[in-house]
Amino acid sequence: MGRLTEAVKHLIIINVILFIVPQFAPAIGLDSLFALYFPKNPNFGFWQFLTHMFMHGGFAHILFNMYGLYAFGTPLEQMWGRNKFLFFYFSAGLGAGAIYTFANYYQFNGVYEQLMSIGLNATEIQNILDTGKYSTDILNYLSEKDLSEFYGTYHTPAVGASGAIYGILVAFGLSFPNAKLALIFFPVPIAAKYFIPAIIIGDLFFGMTKYSIGNVAHFAHVGGALIGFIIAWYWKQNQFKRWD
Repeated sequence: MGRLTEAVKHLIIINVILFIVPQFAPAIGLDSLFALYFPKNPNFGFWQFLTHMFMHGGFAHILFNMYGLYAFGTPLEQMWGRNKFLFFYFSAGLGAGAIYTFANYYQFNGVYEQLMSIGLNATEIQNILDTGKYSTDILNYLSEKDLSEFYGTYHTPAVGASGAIYGILVAFGLSFPNAKLALIFFPVPIAAKYFIPAIIIGDLFFGMTKYSIGNVAHFAHVGGALIGFIIAWYWKQNQFKRWD
């Protein structure tokens, strides 16, 4: 880590402002306007693929994301330059939102088709989504967990810069593979080339199984990491110059 670079500094400032404003002026409705909703939800807007990157669900959420942006983004901006870094950051964040939405759409449509196959029509399914209520007969065909996730996918928006941060983590690992990293709960330093893939594999595992802890958008993390890897690997192979 070093001096706070310009792009990283301004990104942190914008994130902090958009975190503070809803706390003191909830009537403005920035959370519902800027968070990334499921495309079939009436609150969805295409701009949310960008704006959700600047919204956070709590103090710990923004603290860890902004620390990651500072710790891993600073050396990348110093190496790449401001414009190239910003292009990378937003590409990873937008890609994370797109892949997260695609994964949700796939899971949502799977349950939707099952409900249709047992005789429910579109109006009845929408009523389940609007009210959260359903006939217990449906549990003969779908689990309560499936229905809960179906309802949650429709209503729960995604927020946070985590997808972009995961892209930055991957780029950092490719650029500085032997840098030693550690977590508070696992304070033993591990080289970035081992540490970062392990985190991403963990997200992929939790995203694809029932063992996820808390309301974490694992596929947004994986999506940001994937887009970040593709761009950073391409740049490394072609040794792009700074975009001053």
